[in-house]
Amino acid sequence: MGNNAIKAHLENSQKTGIFQLTGKGLPEFPEELQRLTGNLRTVDLSSNKIEVLPAAIGNFLQMKSLTLNRNKLTSLPDEIGKLKKLETLLLNGNHLTQLPSTVGQLKALRTLSLSGNKFREFPAGLGSLRHLDVLDLSKNHIQAVPAERLKVLRLEENCLELASIPVSILTNSQVSLLSVEGNLFEVKNMRDLQGYEKYMERFTATKKKFA
Repeated sequence: MGNNAIKAHLENSQKTGIFQLTGKGLPEFPEELQRLTGNLRTVDLSSNKIEVLPAAIGNFLQMKSLTLNRNKLTSLPDEIGKLKKLETLLLNGNHLTQLPSTVGQLKALRTLSLSGNKFREFPAGLGSLRHLDVLDLSKNHIQAVPAERLKVLRLEENCLELASIPVSILTNSQVSLLSVEGNLFEVKNMRDLQGYEKYMERFTATKKKFA
């Protein structure tokens, strides 16, 4: 995509605070966005070919939503932790194996989606994100699950054994939707786990709210 086309998007973004440029084969995070660090609230660069998220991402202090689904990211810069207003971070379909510890500084984060990456372990530091409600780690290679303070935990198509589901997630957590299809056990066998009935009470109550 030429600079003129990006310029046109930038002009619109100055008015709306939203920059969306998906499926254009961009090889890198557009340097031109640096002009809008003061007012960009939403950035969506899904379905491109971005391999590196620059350290300059930490300058976007007003950003509330960052979407980089289906790119080629293998890591995130430490500076991601400077986005104190970030509420939504979507990184599905990349090549991530871990997150920087500074992700734990994203105190406003409510939704973190990491489906279809290459995680083998549950990312460290997420326990400090007290407002995190939704975590999607489906389609990775995770083998163990800590009991996090979440409402929605998606772990489909990993490498979990039934015994790796903590009793505390069923009995004492806020998790009202635990998705574990496509792992190394049959979902129906969860009925035999201690605390399953308590989990189902939360699940049913949540389902009724949205019925």
